[in-house]
This record gives sequence, C-alpha cells and structure tokens, in this order.
Amino acid sequence: MRKFGGRSVNVMVVALMVAVVGTIVLCGCPPKPSGPTETPKMPTPAPAPKAAPTGPPIKIGAIFSVTGPGAPLGEPEKMTTEMLKDKVNGEGGVLGRPIEVIIKDSKTNPQETVIAAKSLIENDKVVAIMGTSDTPTTMAIKDLCQKAQVPLVSCAAGKPITTPVASYIFAVPQTNTLAVEKIFKALDKAGIKSVAVLSVDNAFGKDGLANIEKIAPEHQVKIVAKESFGTEDTDMTAQLTRIKGKSPAAIIMWGTNPGPAIACKNAKTLGIKVPIIQSHGVANGKFLELAGDAANGVQLPAGRLIVVDQIPATDTQKPVLDAFAQDFSAKYGKPADTFAGHACDSFNVVVNGLKAAGADDRAKLRDAIEKTQGFVGTAGVFNYSPTDHNGLTIDAFVWVTVEGGKWKLAE
Repeated sequence: MRKFGGRSVNVMVVALMVAVVGTIVLCGCPPKPSGPTETPKMPTPAPAPKAAPTGPPIKIGAIFSVTGPGAPLGEPEKMTTEMLKDKVNGEGGVLGRPIEVIIKDSKTNPQETVIAAKSLIENDKVVAIMGTSDTPTTMAIKDLCQKAQVPLVSCAAGKPITTPVASYIFAVPQTNTLAVEKIFKALDKAGIKSVAVLSVDNAFGKDGLANIEKIAPEHQVKIVAKESFGTEDTDMTAQLTRIKGKSPAAIIMWGTNPGPAIACKNAKTLGIKVPIIQSHGVANGKFLELAGDAANGVQLPAGRLIVVDQIPATDTQKPVLDAFAQDFSAKYGKPADTFAGHACDSFNVVVNGLKAAGADDRAKLRDAIEKTQGFVGTAGVFNYSPTDHNGLTIDAFVWVTVEGGKWKLAE
C-alpha cells in the first residue's frame, strides 16, 4: 500500500468522500442518478388558429327540394350545404372572406324554382347557384341562369342539363346516359335479353327512357313494355299488371322516391319474381325505408358513397368518401347518402372555383370551373372541359344490390 505523509491513500479517499456527502446533505441537493437521464420533451406547439374571415360575404345561392315529392333528395342536400358552409368559414373562409349560402326551397315545383332563382340573381346578387335537386326544376332555370351569366352547378342527373353544353351550366351527378350504360353491362353479364320499363312522367324519367330506348338495340335487348307513373301517384298496380303480362326477363324502374319504392311494394304484392333494376335516383336511405322488405333483391348503378364502408382502401375516392361520411354522421347522426354527396360536390366545385378565380366574379368563376381537372368528389373524379360540363365517366358507378334491407356492393 502506498504511503503519503505517513498515512495511507485509502484513508484520505474515505475522508474526502465523507466531506463531499456532508456538503450535499447540508445544501439539500439530491445526488446525481446513477442511470442514464432523459432529455425533457417539449410540448408540440398547437397550430396557429386561422384568421377569421373578414369583409363582405361571398354570396352563393342554393335551391333544393326541401319540401314536396323531392324532399328525400333536397333535405340531405340542404343539411350538407349548411355543414360545409360552417366548416369553410371556421377555416378562414374563401379569399379571406366569409361564405354566405342563401338556401331556397323549390318545393319540387318548376315555377317556384324560377321565382327562387330570379330572387337569388337579381336581389341577392349571388356569384353562383347550387342545385337544383331534380331534373325538371333544373331545366326550368337553365336558360335563366345562362342568360344572366350566373354559374349553375346542378345536383340533378338528366342528360339535357349538360347536353348540349351551355357555357354557364354544370352538373355533378352521374348522368342518366352513364347509368343506362352501366345497367346494360349488367344485363349482358346476366344474359337478359328482354326488359320492361316503368318510368316517372317528368324530365328525369323521360330522359331515362330515351337513353334506354337508344342503348337497348346496341345490346340486342328487346323492350317488351313501357309504362309510366306520375310524381304524385301512390299505386302502380295497373301498370305492373300490364308489365307482368308481357313476361319481361327484368323490369327497369326509373324515378326518384317515393314512386319507385311504391312500385317495388306493388310488384311484390303481384308476385313478380323477375329482377327489378332501379336508377341511381333511389340511392338513399329513404328508398330502403319506404320499400321495406320489397327492396330486397333490387339492383342499381350507384355512386360509392352509399357503400363507403365496402369500398377498398386502394380506391382513389376512399379518403374523400370516408371524410365526408364521418363528418356528416357526426353532425347529423345518420349516414350520408348519394344526394348529400351531390351537394358536397356542388359546394366544393363552386368553392374551389372561387379560389382558382381569385375573385367573386361570375365570369372568372365560370372559367375556373370549366378548367377543373382531377377533382376527386363523392360522385367520382371530375374532369370538366369546354365540351363536357358533367366531367364523369362510367367508372363513377359501382353495381349495388339490396340484401337484408341494406346496400351491398355487388362487384
């Protein structure tokens, strides 16, 4: 052992340690931990709130069938528009200004729609009009909006709305032409060569029938019976009895609720067993509610929204569909349907157009909407052009059936 000044080194080390410990105790400082230390984590700063929109509001008009026979379409459209308006304003508005949406009820009546449109254009000075919910009311104001040079983004599917193209008129639903093409692909697959048609006696039904008559010969399908019903009719037994007597291999029904749901009930009562194919005009929960058990087995072309939970994650529309469906359900406590989706698409087409235009100018907005490319909406992926103001293809549809009172993806 080494010595230093007559004392061992070990004794000196012990004495120094005792002195250090005593100093620590007197100072009240804890000893250093023997293990590794963690660097304190700083809280992630919250994102800066977006500035509240200021200045005069940008006025957008909307005309929906809030009441009348078209209410199953117009009610979810109105709800969606109100929800999206609040969301956009909560995120800073558009062009730094708040959005004001002035919603009017068409009452599913063409004359009421004209009055509403004139008020929005002349009194409220709106930059654009969303809607209407159905083809007859949209056609009632098509020329009015075109002459006033006010962009109209319709939530109705009739082919005459966008064909021929009118420079200020656009639409977001899949057209009747695309729906009929999808139906005949399904008929080909099933080997069906004869059909009967039961269509509503208005612009939507007449356009559907015209498309069926045009496309049927291309698929060697014979139309053995053609019957119609009024928008206010509550029984189609007579028409379906005549159809049953013609022994079609399938029945195509073309209309919007409640008529098609009533027809399904009548068909079940009559013991009609052939496949019933509906148009995309019934793609909402109201059809399932009104038709009840008679809805089971019904087939139709539809947008992906009503079967959103069955759409694969790889689908381009999936994130958009999920986000909208979740927002709608969280706010209203029920699923979003096709028509809620149409209002979503119409609203976003207008808002995106305003952002691209950089001003609430009707002509600049029209130009911006027409240049819309690759916009992923609820109805499909939109690509507008000077020759196409619908912007969708047959890929916007999926084939859906009803099983156990629920929509089921069938392809």
